[in-house]
Amino acid sequence: MRFRKRWLAKFNIAVTNRLTGLFAGWLPGFGILTHVGRKSGKVYRTPINVFRISNRFIIALTYSSNSEWVKNVLAAGGCELKTRGKKYRLFAPTVVHDSTRRRFPIPARLVLRLVGAEEYMELSIH
Repeated sequence: MRFRKRWLAKFNIAVTNRLTGLFAGWLPGFGILTHVGRKSGKVYRTPINVFRISNRFIIALTYSSNSEWVKNVLAAGGCELKTRGKKYRLFAPTVVHDSTRRRFPIPARLVLRLVGAEEYMELSIH
């Protein structure tokens, strides 16, 4: 499973993320996360799966909390999100382990179960 995830992650960075980035800021269930590299200071834009729950957003951690973007957001204490055509300033990131994936819509739960994702990041709206 670990080898498959690494291969998939490299493919997504090289191909899928570039394509997804064209529409992720506009479609429900998707977003573009803007964050700053904790070592490089470089600004990154990462396509993500995101869902709003009252005054918070939850982001599926498809590759676990070991992803570089997750570490960047945690280190910075927040980030910017564009989803459904709107921009949000987010803060207070928290990583949550939840094998039930119950906070996600059923279709997303099924996909997250299929890829073995049991973590999500929760952030508050600024």
